[in-house]
Amino acid sequence: MYILFKNATIVTMNPASPVLYNADLTINDGKIKLGACEKPARTIDCTNKVIMPGLYNCHTHAAMTLFRGFANDRTLEDWLFNHLIPAESKLTPELVRTGTLLAMAEMLASGTIAFSDMYCHMDYVAKAAEEAGMLANISNGIVGMDRDSFDFYKCNEFLQTSRARGAFFPDCSVVGMSPRSLDNAVVGTSPRSLENARATTPRIQIEAAIHACYTSHPPAWEQVTDFAHKHNLRMHLHLSETRHEHESCIKNFGATPTQMFARYGVFDVPTLAAHGVWASDEDLDILREKGVTIAHNPLSNLKLASGLAPVTKMLAHGVNVALGTDGVSSNNSHDMFEEMKMASLLQKYITGDPTALPAWETLKMATVNGAKAQGREKESGIIADGYDADMLLVDFDNPRQTMCYDPVLNLAYSTSGRDVQMTICRGRVLYEKGEYTTIDIERVLHEARSAKQVFL
Repeated sequence: MYILFKNATIVTMNPASPVLYNADLTINDGKIKLGACEKPARTIDCTNKVIMPGLYNCHTHAAMTLFRGFANDRTLEDWLFNHLIPAESKLTPELVRTGTLLAMAEMLASGTIAFSDMYCHMDYVAKAAEEAGMLANISNGIVGMDRDSFDFYKCNEFLQTSRARGAFFPDCSVVGMSPRSLDNAVVGTSPRSLENARATTPRIQIEAAIHACYTSHPPAWEQVTDFAHKHNLRMHLHLSETRHEHESCIKNFGATPTQMFARYGVFDVPTLAAHGVWASDEDLDILREKGVTIAHNPLSNLKLASGLAPVTKMLAHGVNVALGTDGVSSNNSHDMFEEMKMASLLQKYITGDPTALPAWETLKMATVNGAKAQGREKESGIIADGYDADMLLVDFDNPRQTMCYDPVLNLAYSTSGRDVQMTICRGRVLYEKGEYTTIDIERVLHEARSAKQVFL
C-alpha cells in the first residue's frame, strides 16, 4: 500500500541532503521512496509539518513505568537497594507486560520507534513489543554477587530453587529469569533457539547483558561474554554511572569499570554501555578502540545527582554516543525530545561553550547514532531511498513552532513529544493524533492503575 506525504519539510539526517523543503515522500512495502507516486492509497498534506527519522531510546527499563514517582528524591544506592528492589520482588510476568505496554504507548506518542531494554521477564517484554510493532533490543542483566560460586551455566538450576524467581535481588545470580533453557538464562525469551527467534521476530533483537561491575565479578563477565560470542549477540551494561561505583572499582580492582570490562574481553563483542558519567580520558580511548556506544541519559543522571557525562569529550574522542531515558522511576519521562534538549544544554553549561553539542549532533544522537547502537544503521536512522520507513510527522503549526527559521534547531530546542502527530515503524502507522493502532490503550491504563495496589 502506498502512502504519500506531500509538501513536507524533511529533516533527513543524511549529510548529503540534510533538509528538504516542499518535498514529497512515499512509503511502499515498509520502505522509503523520496518523491511522489501515482494512485496512493492515502495522501497526507504535510504543510507546516516536519518529517524526521524515528527516535531511538537506547537505554531504559520499560516496565518501570509502574514505579513512576515511586520513592523519589533519594541517592541511587538508597533508591535502588532500599526501595526499588523490594518493590520489584512483587513483579509478575503480567505486570511486566502491562508496564512495558504503558511505556511503549508513551514512547510512540512522543516519537520513539525503538528501545533498548534491560529488565526482567523479558519474554513478556518481547511479546509486548511484537504486539505494539516497535523495534526492541532486549536483555536480562546478569548479576553475580558471589565471585567464588557463580556459575552462569548452572543458573537455571539455581533459579528453580530460588525464592527470587523472576525478581531482582542483589544476592541472586541472575536478574529476572524464569527457570527455562540456557538461552532464556541470558535473554528471558521463550525457550526456542536464538536462531529461530531471530528468524520469526526480526524486529526484536536479543542481547546478552551484564548489569554492572558493582553487581557482578569477572567470572560472570567472562561466562556471559563467552555466551555472547558463541551466539553472535550484542552486549548491554551499565558503566561508571556514579562516582561511588567508579571509585569503588578502582579501589577494589586497581582499575576503572571500563578498564576491567576491557581486560576481561567484554568489549570484544558489540557493546552498548549506559551512562559513562565518570569515564576518564583513558576510558574514552578504550571505548573508541573497542567500538563501544555510550547511551547518555541526561535527565536520569541529573535526577539521581550521578554527575554530568562529558559527551562533548566523548564525541571528540570518536566514541559513538546515543541517547536514552533510563527507567521512568529515575527520570520520570520517556520523551526523547526532552533528553535531546537537556543533553545539548548541559554540554554548553559544563564546557562554558554555547556552540558545544549543536542541534544537528544532538539529533544524530537520537537517530543515526541510536540506530548504530542497536545494529540497525544499514536499514534505519535516516530518511533515504530504500531505508525502512521508521519516521515521525511533527506538527509545526502551533505556537511553539510557528516561528521556524531552521527546522533542525526547532526539533532540538523547541519540540516536545506532544508535537508528534504520527509515529511510523517499518511503514506501519502505530500512532496518529492520539490514537493507537496496535495498543488497546484503555485496557493498558486500567491494568496499570490496578497494578498500583500491588506496590503500596
